Amino acid sequence: MEETSNGEQSKQPGSTDSIPILSSVLRDGRMVELLYKPAEGSTQLAVWDGQQCQLATSVRTGSDEELVPYSAKNSLIRNNIVLFPSEPTEFGSTEDLIKELRDYLHRYVDVSDSFERLAAYYALLTWVYDRFNELPYLRLRGDYGTGKTRFLLTLGSICYKPIFASGASSVSPLFHMLDRFGGTLIVDEADFRFSDEKADLTKILNNGNVRGFPVLRSESKDGREFNPRAFQVFGPKIIAMRKHFDDPALESRFITETSGERAMRKDIPINLPPQQREEARELRNKLLMFRFRNFKLVSPTPAPLDATVEPRINQIYSPLSAVIDDEEAREELRASARRNSARLKAERGASVDAHVLTVIRCLIERSEKGGIRIKDISDLFVRGYGNDYGRLVTSRWIGHVVRRKLNLITQKSHGIYAIPQSERPKLEALFERFGVTREDGEALDVRSSELSTEPVDSEDLGDIGAAPVAG
Repeated sequence: MEETSNGEQSKQPGSTDSIPILSSVLRDGRMVELLYKPAEGSTQLAVWDGQQCQLATSVRTGSDEELVPYSAKNSLIRNNIVLFPSEPTEFGSTEDLIKELRDYLHRYVDVSDSFERLAAYYALLTWVYDRFNELPYLRLRGDYGTGKTRFLLTLGSICYKPIFASGASSVSPLFHMLDRFGGTLIVDEADFRFSDEKADLTKILNNGNVRGFPVLRSESKDGREFNPRAFQVFGPKIIAMRKHFDDPALESRFITETSGERAMRKDIPINLPPQQREEARELRNKLLMFRFRNFKLVSPTPAPLDATVEPRINQIYSPLSAVIDDEEAREELRASARRNSARLKAERGASVDAHVLTVIRCLIERSEKGGIRIKDISDLFVRGYGNDYGRLVTSRWIGHVVRRKLNLITQKSHGIYAIPQSERPKLEALFERFGVTREDGEALDVRSSELSTEPVDSEDLGDIGAAPVAG
């Protein structure tokens, strides 16, 4: 290198740039992965050309670029915060590999047979996750002392480039680690450990299951100037927590098992034995070869898993289905998708949005033609659900729900707001999404006619953009 007149350095003709790398799929189709040998304290690269694997200390990608392995002195590698294979090893068939993964999990963790099988396939998914644009998350939920941390340590150790978040002092380093290392994020006590930075953790989980949605954060170089930076957080994630997230959209991304619902097996060791690390490393070696052999064989656009569940659930579950070649395991995944879909619909069905839609459906059944007045919705809502809400229900509040939460258009005629006939197709789609049936509307009609209520304050809406009245 030589210095230019403005103080910058220019590259000498014929010189090369050495780029530290963890993994890459090169333009010529070759795949490169970092290997770490803890006994020797060394790193090198495994290079797959589509037929065979070679070990190298560097890989040339062009006339002026050379890939080199990350140093074994890197603290994240040396301290096992991120784990890597030590060498690619043959694994036989995928069925043989899944059996080994399940046997390994069964020795150290106690979960249901179906979740154990899905967890083994999820580990397989992590090794080819970058073929997909959407991913599910895996979660074990339960109280302390039910094996959640053990599950994370055991399963996480066989995933692709696992990043153990419990080794980070705060959420902030996770953005840098995910952006630089990629791989699988392992988070323990997701609802407690990062309670002070819950918003940041939620950003990672909200943006991390779909490719192309980085998290923007401001960083300061000199303590004064803050510059925005995009952090890539896409990748598989395995978490343990005691409760659940308040956001239904985030909840829908998890395949969940609840721990502690039965007595733990007596053969589970109280502490992980030293050989567990060696077993996990040997499995990572086989999983690396699985990645090499199957990466280009996995379809990046998997078929929907189950036509009976809503599109969002299919979108999240289908990538895991793409790596499952066992029909029994695929049926277990379908069952999980159906349960998740039914739970989300049930939660939506108990919401104020669903109650308002039930009222609207009831009014539609009474009169097939014409618009649905906001005042009529408010009156029937009070008769049917008024006792369930600790607040004054007014036409203004109902109008807010109709416009802002259900995104329905209202029109004003002679001082009265109503949902016009033209919104019926949108209403039919909302009835389907929230599980509001004709029978629900008829049941509300019967129940409301049997109840007596005080006169309703159903003041007109006024401004379309009015905020709800405080309860």
